[in-house]
Amino acid sequence: GILSIYTSYISHLRPETVKVSTMRVFLQLFLGLSAACVALSFTLPSTSFVRGNAVSTEKFSSSSALCMKTIAVIGASGLTAQECVYQALKDGDKVIGLTRNAANVVIPKGSGGDDAGKPLTDPNLTVIGGSVTNPADVAKVFENDIDGVIIALGGKTADVGDTMLTDGTKLVIDAMKEKGVKRLAVVTSIGAGDSKDQAPFFFKILMATAMKKIFNDKNNQEAAVVASGLDYCIVRPGGLTVDAPTGVINVIEGEAGSISRADVATFCIDAVSVDDFPYIGKAPCISSVGGTSWVKDRSKAARGEM
Repeated sequence: GILSIYTSYISHLRPETVKVSTMRVFLQLFLGLSAACVALSFTLPSTSFVRGNAVSTEKFSSSSALCMKTIAVIGASGLTAQECVYQALKDGDKVIGLTRNAANVVIPKGSGGDDAGKPLTDPNLTVIGGSVTNPADVAKVFENDIDGVIIALGGKTADVGDTMLTDGTKLVIDAMKEKGVKRLAVVTSIGAGDSKDQAPFFFKILMATAMKKIFNDKNNQEAAVVASGLDYCIVRPGGLTVDAPTGVINVIEGEAGSISRADVATFCIDAVSVDDFPYIGKAPCISSVGGTSWVKDRSKAARGEM
């Protein structure tokens, strides 16, 4: 019941957080339980992690966040990667991006609002033009002191080859090990690895036909990450949109729905910046439909600005 959920939840909080936040956490759980009644028509949750006003682990206000300085984003011109770059910069981090198409690193549609599509420039942004399958280009990224890495690669196999995801990811892993970088978030897809049954029926057909090569590459990419020995999180989003961020991310066990790339980026950034991130060593499927929500608090209070 609510009491058992609440007891389990607060056991992971610091004593001072519990004192300040008990009533607010209880209210949040009650509201979340009501929302779950609606979500139940879609799927059952596999696990839950709620981020909100009461127990935010936002790096600006929580001692549970790593002291982040620099995040590397591999594939920085991709739609999801653009969100990672943009949001990390907004959070005050330094970003090193690697992409074949440096001119395509622009303000994203989801988070960028009216500025979407404009060139993304920032004193804390360095974009390296190069290929993830070229060891020399990957090495340039790690000439910087990197704290965490997000791999969000994409492209048609006809353009990038049948093994680009796997080959490039292996080179990044090797460079991380050489430099002692541990945190890694890798964006793959619903249907990859052991999540095949979570893909919608029509998508399973595509996976076995038109998308067979890309999913072979994604599966091999995931296997390389699992075998890496790094503190990884494999992120498997449902159907991707370029909508504005909702701040709600559902970690699901059943069939996935859609999710904005902006929300995927938020999850990835937290995966490499929060020291007690609960999905390290796991491959969660995420969407905005079904499951139990993770609520990202972006208020000024959570950022330590009030």
